[in-house]
Amino acid sequence: MDGFTIPLYKTVKKSDEETLIIKKSKFISYVSPVKNEVEANHFIEMIRKKHWDATHNCYAYVIGENSHIQKASDDGEPSGTAGKPMLEVLKKEGVLNTVVVVTRYFGGILLGAGGLIRAYSQATTEGLQKAGIVERELHTEILLDVDYTWIGKLENELYNKGYPVKNVEYAETVRFTILAKYMFEQQLEKFLVDVTNGQAVINRGATLYVDKLLI
Repeated sequence: MDGFTIPLYKTVKKSDEETLIIKKSKFISYVSPVKNEVEANHFIEMIRKKHWDATHNCYAYVIGENSHIQKASDDGEPSGTAGKPMLEVLKKEGVLNTVVVVTRYFGGILLGAGGLIRAYSQATTEGLQKAGIVERELHTEILLDVDYTWIGKLENELYNKGYPVKNVEYAETVRFTILAKYMFEQQLEKFLVDVTNGQAVINRGATLYVDKLLI
C-alpha cells in the first residue's frame, strides 16, 4: 500500500530523469514516487552524493493524503528561484508522494531571477512528463468461486459491465478475481449474486491501487 487509503490520487509512475541545457547551464531533473518523508530525504541524499560536484541540488516534494507535507530547497540559488517554483509545479499537477531534485551545473551565463524560475519550473515539468503521471485508484479484490458451467456467462457479463478481471484460476471450481472500486464492493457482489442465481461463493481479498497513465 501507499501509506494511506484515499480512493483516488495522482502520483508519478516511476523514477526517471531528464536533462536540459539552458544558456550553457545543465539542469538534470530526477523524479521519484515515495511513500513518506524518510524515502524522500533518502532520495535527495542519494542525488546529492551522486552529484557532489554540482553547483546546486535543489529539491521539492509533496507527501500525504492532504498534501500536508510540503518542502522545498533553493540550495544556494537566490531565494525563491528554485525550490518554490519546483514545488508550485508539483502542486499545479496535483501529484502526491512525489519528490523532485534538480541538479544544476553552472555554464557561465547568469540567468537572472526570472530565468532561474523558468528553468527550474521547466526542468520539473519535463521530469514529471518523463517519469509519467498516473491516476491511482483504490480497488478491492472480489473472489468469486463458481462451477465451470458459469464461465461463459460470467466472462460476457463482466466484460459488458466493464469490471476488470485480475485473474482466473481453474481447480475443482473456477475462481475469478475481480476488481471493484473501493466503496463499491457491494454493488459488484450483488451483481454477481444475480448473474449466478446465488450459486457462487463470494469473498473479499486484498485492497490495491490500479494505475491509469495520464501523461
